[in-house]
Amino acid sequence: MSPTVDELRNEIRTAVGRFERPESTAFTKESLAAICGAVGYDIHTDRFPSKPQMRAGILSAIGELETDDPEQTQTAFRKAQLEAVAAALVESS
Repeated sequence: MSPTVDELRNEIRTAVGRFERPESTAFTKESLAAICGAVGYDIHTDRFPSKPQMRAGILSAIGELETDDPEQTQTAFRKAQLEAVAAALVESS
C-alpha cells in the first residue's frame, strides 16, 4: 500500500533530522530549510526565503522542476512531489 501524504512528510522530516508530527501539518520554514540543505539547494539561513521559494528550490535541486521559480509552487507539495523528495533523500543517504 502506498504511503499517505502524512507518512511521506514524516519520512522526509526524519530523513533530514527533524521531528515527526502526530497530526497532519505542512512543512515549517525550518523543515523546508533542512530539506534544502539535504538536497543541495543553497539558502541563507540568517533569513529564510519564502516557503514557495524553498519548495521550488527543492524540486529544482532534485530535477522535478527546471527552475526554482516560486510561482510554480504556491501551494504545499503534492503527493507525487513528496514521493520524489523522499526518493531523492533516500538516494543521497
